[in-house]
Amino acid sequence: MSSLSRELVFLILQFLDEEKFKETVHKLEQESGFFFNMKYFEDEVQNGNWDEVEKYLSGFTKVDDNRYSMKIFFEIRKQKYLEALDKHDRSKAVDILVKDLKVFASFNEELFKEITQLLTLENFRENEQLSKYGDTKSARAIMLVELKKLIEANPLFRDKLQFPNLKNSRLRTLINQSLNWQHQLCKNPRPNPDIKTLFVDHSCGQPNGARAPSPANSPLLGSLPKAGGFPPMGAHGPFQPTPAPVPAPLAGWMSNTPAVTHPAVSGGAIGLGAPSIPAALKHPRTPPTNSSLDYTSGEAEHLSKRRAIGITDEVNLPVNVLPVSFPGHGHNQAYNAPDDLPKTVARTLNQGSSPTSMDFHPVQQTLLLVGTIMGDIALWEVGSRERVVSKNFKVWEVAARSMNFQTALVKEPSVSVNRVIWSPDGTFFGVAYSRHIVQIYAYHGGDDIRQHLEIEAHSGGVNDLAFAYPNKQLCVITCGDDKTIKVWDAVTGARQYTFEGHEAQVYSVCPHHKENIQFIFSTALDGKIKAWLYDNVGSRVDYDAPGRWCTTMAYSADGTRLFSCGTSKEGEPHIVEWNESEGAVKRTYQGFRKRSSAVDRVVQFDTTKNRFLAAGYDFSIKVWDMDNVQLLTSIDADGNLPASPRIRFNKDGSLLAVSANENAIKILANSDGLRLLRSIESLPFDGSRALESVNKPTINAISAVAAAAAATATSTAGLADRDASIVSISGMNGDVRNLGDVKPRIAEETNDKSKIWKLTEISDPSQCRSLKLPEHLRVTKISRLIYTNSGSAILALASNAIHLLWKWQRNDRNSGKATASASPQLWQPSSGILMTNDVTDSNPEMLCLVLLCPRMILM
Repeated sequence: MSSLSRELVFLILQFLDEEKFKETVHKLEQESGFFFNMKYFEDEVQNGNWDEVEKYLSGFTKVDDNRYSMKIFFEIRKQKYLEALDKHDRSKAVDILVKDLKVFASFNEELFKEITQLLTLENFRENEQLSKYGDTKSARAIMLVELKKLIEANPLFRDKLQFPNLKNSRLRTLINQSLNWQHQLCKNPRPNPDIKTLFVDHSCGQPNGARAPSPANSPLLGSLPKAGGFPPMGAHGPFQPTPAPVPAPLAGWMSNTPAVTHPAVSGGAIGLGAPSIPAALKHPRTPPTNSSLDYTSGEAEHLSKRRAIGITDEVNLPVNVLPVSFPGHGHNQAYNAPDDLPKTVARTLNQGSSPTSMDFHPVQQTLLLVGTIMGDIALWEVGSRERVVSKNFKVWEVAARSMNFQTALVKEPSVSVNRVIWSPDGTFFGVAYSRHIVQIYAYHGGDDIRQHLEIEAHSGGVNDLAFAYPNKQLCVITCGDDKTIKVWDAVTGARQYTFEGHEAQVYSVCPHHKENIQFIFSTALDGKIKAWLYDNVGSRVDYDAPGRWCTTMAYSADGTRLFSCGTSKEGEPHIVEWNESEGAVKRTYQGFRKRSSAVDRVVQFDTTKNRFLAAGYDFSIKVWDMDNVQLLTSIDADGNLPASPRIRFNKDGSLLAVSANENAIKILANSDGLRLLRSIESLPFDGSRALESVNKPTINAISAVAAAAAATATSTAGLADRDASIVSISGMNGDVRNLGDVKPRIAEETNDKSKIWKLTEISDPSQCRSLKLPEHLRVTKISRLIYTNSGSAILALASNAIHLLWKWQRNDRNSGKATASASPQLWQPSSGILMTNDVTDSNPEMLCLVLLCPRMILM
């Protein structure tokens, strides 16, 4: 049933209660299953009306729905049985035993035998577990306390115990407004209309001259609003949802719930003494279908009149889409951006290759994790503009990987990062790659990151990655091209669950929990949304996402509101808020225009402050207030953004990372963010230690030049010869600058020949620094090395004629000159195009030269 139909039932329940139709009220409560009247239930239990008690319960749950329901019915039937025994009505007790209690024998045969044996006792209190049974009234009171706990713990009752907060006579008010509206639309309204029926639309009789004001009073309906003060449809229309707390998750999306133990309810087996709960039989139910509400032929005239006077016809949308209008704002109007949005460009970072995914540390909110299209990852301290860690793609254990993966990597060595994400406490971060694997790193602060787990998660690309805590244990959730979702132990890497059911590649996952229910939403490239519990039973949801292509889902920071951002194959984006209890779109956000180009179509979005939604679209960042479908503002970040920039807020929403052209990342900040960045910038940073981790040797403790001149890369041939095509990189980044751009950058360094340097004898390993050649380049051997004039960088010529440049960075411990105490950093042009010589007539196998330079010895 749609959300509006559900609300109409509540209005009818309120009306019936006000009109004292008590039996009808409870009958409708039971038949609709929308509101469980605990007061009525308590009265019936106290009065011992057991048939009515079970009949009322049957509208909300059945015996075998779950273990809570089973325990509820068992306690009621046990009490009915004991009362019959207490009255020595053994024939009735036998009847209850056979008809009502025997159903529980299949779950606990010993218990059923023990209950049966009570028939042989003169007084059932002779049974040890029932020795404290008092009189009937006290026993019912004790049982009722337990029943209330079970009902409150039962997920099937979670959103049905609280009646909506409605104003008195809400249904009457809506009818009054409708009649008032109908009277306004009359061609010749009478001063005192005679309204005698609701069965047909109101219409005044013969023309009586000029238009008169609306009626002030009606014998049937009481006072009506004055015509001049009639509220607009957008504010008080009959199909406008009333503000209410978001229902408990998945109430209507799935009926099966995990076997979780409520803290106030005993979790043991059912028995004669202390209440307990057995495992329940579960029966999946079909999700609610989407119904539509259309105008009848008799309303055609009213529809045309509404349009004529400016009243929207949004109620003609499907019922599962709840229209929300905001008077005073046109469809294309944007509000002024509030000051707490990060809009000022505070930092610009040069990543070196195009960012594909970013995530701020959940605790250290200026620490930004970045993954790129080239497969490398970086850790930035954005406050000090320092790249704390940088790592190129590398398979940690090639021999442990499948032959399919190794073969695929040899055929197509290019690998990109699909997702980087921190664990909730920031002690781990995960990287999902476009080829088979995820890598989990342990973070120990500063630049100390350590390899933790490498998992060959899927056949094909791993499209998304998330962390979750099902059963209070940290897990990694992945999805991929093989149409599956998998859950892994984050400590051991053991696979715990595999969810199958999607018919297309799974694009994203969104784990979440409400109270004690843990679940995962997943989306696939065919636009399907599914939901899973951690039980291997199967999907509980099968709905279509707007756009029916690439869709991601996210909750607000407080976990109460669910949003999705999807893009159609034609490039049309959709951002919506979902009504979880109905599986229906609650709100569709406006402000997108259809693209004329299909380039870079997938839109990325994020939420912050439980208030704002943001999406990278149309070379800018679009921002909405969560409660308003109209666009709030657009942020251009001083321009130079791609068509669909990648975006990410930090936890408190004071900083926003945005990918930019030329492989840059812009950090936007509000006033709090600017203060945060200044405070970080003023702190001393151990740059040498941070940069040392960038290129730590992992295999051989020899100098990079000697290693490059003597041997090929230490990993497999497929990895060593990975072909990151220069032409394709150029086209991808849209950078068409010529290779001459490299030379001025080298020439920027100042000459300093005023000092006389002496050769130093190298006698201690600490005086040496080794470098490992980057695996993502086509470089396996270095032919020549030379310092720049300033002595702060090394220029290398590889045997395949590619030029490489390593530079020492300036910081508080180093002036930027060559030193063995810190590793130089490999510089990459922003365009991604590397300088390459023409080697048509040259010998690529030229010997490596040994140069003696005034700063260091190059070998």
